[in-house]
Amino acid sequence: MAVPSAGAEFDEAVAKVEHVPTVPRRATPSAHSSTLSERSLADSQAAMGYGTIRQLDRVLASCGLLISAELQFVCAEDVPQGGVLCALPALLTEGLLRHTRSLYTLPAGYYPLESIFLYLALLALVRCPSLEQTRYETPGEWGKLLGLDRLPEVRTLRNKIGILCEQEGRATQWQSRLAQEWMEAGASADPQNQGVGLFYVDGHVRVYHGSLGPLPRLYVARQKLLLRGTTDYWVNGLGGEPFFVVTQAIHAGLIAALREQVIPRLLADAPQLDPLKLADAQALRFTIIFDREGFSPKFFAELSEQRIGFLTYHKYPGENWPAEEFRTQSVRLHTGQVVERQLAERGTQLSNGLWVREVRERSSEVCQSSILSNDRRLDLTRMAVWMPARWSQENFLKYMREHFGLDRLIEHGTLPLPEATIVVNPAHRRVDQQIRRERGRLQRLEAQFGAHTLPPQATAEQMQSFEQAGGQLREKIQAQTALLEDLKKQRKQTPRKVPLKDLPPAERYRQLCPESKHFIDTIKMIAYRAESALAGELREHLQREDDTRALLRRLFVTPANLRPDYDQKILLVELHRLGSPLQDAAVAKLCQELTATETKFPTTDLRLIYCQTGSV
Repeated sequence: MAVPSAGAEFDEAVAKVEHVPTVPRRATPSAHSSTLSERSLADSQAAMGYGTIRQLDRVLASCGLLISAELQFVCAEDVPQGGVLCALPALLTEGLLRHTRSLYTLPAGYYPLESIFLYLALLALVRCPSLEQTRYETPGEWGKLLGLDRLPEVRTLRNKIGILCEQEGRATQWQSRLAQEWMEAGASADPQNQGVGLFYVDGHVRVYHGSLGPLPRLYVARQKLLLRGTTDYWVNGLGGEPFFVVTQAIHAGLIAALREQVIPRLLADAPQLDPLKLADAQALRFTIIFDREGFSPKFFAELSEQRIGFLTYHKYPGENWPAEEFRTQSVRLHTGQVVERQLAERGTQLSNGLWVREVRERSSEVCQSSILSNDRRLDLTRMAVWMPARWSQENFLKYMREHFGLDRLIEHGTLPLPEATIVVNPAHRRVDQQIRRERGRLQRLEAQFGAHTLPPQATAEQMQSFEQAGGQLREKIQAQTALLEDLKKQRKQTPRKVPLKDLPPAERYRQLCPESKHFIDTIKMIAYRAESALAGELREHLQREDDTRALLRRLFVTPANLRPDYDQKILLVELHRLGSPLQDAAVAKLCQELTATETKFPTTDLRLIYCQTGSV
């Protein structure tokens, strides 16, 4: 059978689409602005599938003759969710496309690399819960926002993400580059702490409900249940802004995560101390803040040797201090609010002989919170602010779960763990659970025996029945005690932890595919930081600071009119009104500030101009 040449395939494909009109490559101010109804009808009648109105470019891409499609914006009215383009300047500032070309590549095709990254970030901002849910988005309208004809199908999008995540560790490398830039930007914005970072570390359990492979059971505090899942440890700044995340496939605790993953990353990525400050013996490289799970005098000594500061709660604070030691002091929170706190300070020697500072905050007659630190120069008022501010990280995780789908699976698959991995022995866990059950039965029998009494002035029959019932209970207690002792001996003989290779194949733990998860998490971090930056701009124009993110969520899904002018090299994004004078006034100020950034749409020379309908 003769195989047609590539040129013959191209000629045949072009012949099929010669009669189909294509989109003009250059739109002018006088060009006709299509309505939503007109675009919907045109998309449904596209010859190559819904919304595929750029047939020639798609044919060229399918024949390998097009590296990527050129972005072509057209005049369009009432584009749904067009307000999400307001986040574009912030996304680019946070580094969404800064390292894409140096780290990632895609084979020649229709969709440009930058469009895939931009599309994923914008999907996160409009609260699309998962990639599968994009099938319910209007593909042609999203294409108008991105300068294409339509958004990629779910299968195509998954294939692109699979190609981007083929090399393990690339997402971590991208995350590290961004974290370095974010940390340096934060240090330069705070001259008083130049070179000394402040990092909050907390764990988050991603619950797994699938059946592809056994995962270890972990305690989920928010649900108060023991569920299968994976532990992620997030590193955030003082205001809750994320820097990076590491994953523990087999939960070994916060201290192990800090030792093996977090601190090495911080030593490599955090801003380095100035040489003059490094000569100071009491100067610290950076400070990490964590909860009571990380309490360990031995670990504290290791941090002090590495000149790393720490703040944490005392796990065993002991008795309350006398009320006479506390003094009322004015404390400025990280939000700028000034409050009064009752504070006291002592030096405390831990069990290993290490001396640390202990600051206590008295909130009532019986409630005192104890904070430990090895930073000898840190003012106690700052300690009283920084330690409770770790709730900003808890709020971040909650917000990400509710609005950015933090716990969503990205890739349906698992990977084997190294055979030398030490895990909890399932046999030991089963015996331990059985001991707890049998101990409960023994306690119930003993309680029943203790409550078994003889009525006053008992008859001979009652005496006989009392003795028989008591004897039966004693026999049950003896048998239950013997069973419990046997189980304890069995537990003692069963190792608590074993190498993974010693477990039966059906019980060997596996891990969820980490690369695609880290890749999407990095994009979600950029989206969150971009939203936070916009919230900071809006906060100045709203009476209530708590309304900023709610207003942004509404702005992102607001329709907009797109009016490109290739002669003037501008792309006008005309937002619809929100229906509230106060909100419209705040958005108008935001539009002015976004336009002043003179941001150009990626891979084009079109400068973005933002305004509202009816504005001059």
